[in-house]
Formats: sequence, C-alpha cells, structure tokens
Amino acid sequence: MKTISIKLNQQEIKELESKTRSWRKRTDIQYTLFQVKNEDVTITVYSSGKVVFSGEDLTLYVDSKHLTNNESKIDKKEGTPLTLSGSIKGLSMSGSDEVGTGDYFGPVVVCAAIVNKEDLKNIPVELIADTKQLKDELIRTLGPILKKELKHSLLILDNRKYNKVQEHNNMNAIKAKLHNQAFLHLEAKYDLPEYNIIDQFCTPELYYRYLKDEEKQFKDLRFETKAENKFIAVACAAIIARYAFLDYFDQLSEKYDFMFPKGAGKSVDIKGKEFVKIHGESALRDVAKLHFINTQRILNQD
Repeated sequence: MKTISIKLNQQEIKELESKTRSWRKRTDIQYTLFQVKNEDVTITVYSSGKVVFSGEDLTLYVDSKHLTNNESKIDKKEGTPLTLSGSIKGLSMSGSDEVGTGDYFGPVVVCAAIVNKEDLKNIPVELIADTKQLKDELIRTLGPILKKELKHSLLILDNRKYNKVQEHNNMNAIKAKLHNQAFLHLEAKYDLPEYNIIDQFCTPELYYRYLKDEEKQFKDLRFETKAENKFIAVACAAIIARYAFLDYFDQLSEKYDFMFPKGAGKSVDIKGKEFVKIHGESALRDVAKLHFINTQRILNQD
C-alpha cells in the first residue's frame, strides 16, 4: 500500500467530496471532515486541510501537480498509514511495546496486540502512529477503540510490585519478563499470526538470557528496532499500553488527591517533595519507582 499526503483548500475539498459522493463515506473519525473509500483507494480529509490517499496505484486519484508539489511528501512527524498498515506486505501480525519505564511515578505497562487484515477496517488506521508523536488527548480517544476492536494482552506492574521485583531484576529484565508473559497470554487465548514483533530494547540473546528461569518462553519473536514506527501491531499495542498508563495515573491522582507529573525531571523532584510532605516517605513505595535517582533528591539523600 502506498500513501500520499497533500494539502487542499476548501474549494478543492468540496470538489473532491462531490466527485466521490457515490463512494462509501464516514464522518465519525476524530479530526477529520470525512473519509471515503472505493475498491482501490481510501481518501481521508482532515480538518486542517490535509488529505491522505492510501492505495496501490494512486496516479488515478492524485493530480500530477500534487505528486511533484512539496506538500505531497509523507508527513513523518504524524506517522503514516504507509509505514504502519503496509508492514510485511499487509499480513496479519502481533506486536508488543511497553510504557512507563522512564517515568518516576506510575507503573510499567506492557501490551501485546494482534492486528489482522480485517481489523484495519474497524480501527482508525490514519490516526495511528508512534505514541511519542501523539498527544495524550488523542491516546485517550484511540485507546478504548483499539481495546474493543483488537485481541490483546495487557499487563500492569504497579509500583509496589515493581519495587519488590526490581530488588532482583534490572529494568530490561523486568521488561523481558512482562513481554514474555504478554505473548504467552495471547498464545493461550488466540491463534497467533506468523509474524510476532517486539520493539527491541536489548539483543535477542540478552532478552532470552533474562528469561532463563521462566517456566515457559515465547520464542517465535521478530526483534525490530523502532518497531512502533514500522508495524501497526506494535503501534496499536503501544497506544493501548499508554492509555492504560494514563488511566492508572488518573486513579493515582484521585486516590491521593495529588497531581503526579510524568517523566523524571526536576518537576518530578519538586512534586515528589510535596508528596512526601503530605503522605509520608513510606507512601513513595506505592506510587514511584524507588531505584530512580529522583528518590535520593526527593529525600535529600544526595
């Protein structure tokens, strides 16, 4: 599948809508004016005037002036259907990713998700991209949709359990074990596709070394760097994981009546000191990853 992104003015959009009035049409996708489809191409018209054409042969639908125009390049910043849904020639796949490993407050979340070709009809492919490029507001919109439509396994390691496990495992070992469990859960519940992709955070050799004492290992994995930008199953898994992470953050904030910051920068140290003053030092174990250097700074131990 190929993708071309162009910019149209209001009049051109009206003309496009008129020319495609007999096509299948959707108007329920967030941030879009409409989306139309026929057997050869999908055209998504965004509120900004950006128009994305997705199909095998787009020369019949995009004017030559747009093909040579500077605006016809694929917008890498926002992620593209070409990169994601075109992965591995459009074959079904599963993928996994994790969220929360760089945040002092909050859990570590891992999700593995299956995306079959038929699933592409039920999810907003044009909006799916690397979570680092998506605002949390959009994550909160996409997350429930993907959870409903896709077969997935979601694991949330809360802070109390994390701090206990971390006493004998480094971060990569924790991630490896969570990813392994996620794929094993998927395998137990569903028929897995031929391609099962993990967003690589260490070498395959080291990954399986972390799992040497696990009762069962899922080994039918394809390790890919920057997989969230390449494979739609990994991107979807990351969005579901991020959504679960944000939901957990909301619950923490409500429980402690406290606004927890994300990340691990200076603002985290400031808010951490406030939290300890209100709830006590022992409460950090239930909301934070204690081995982060932030703990020393919050408790004035550096």
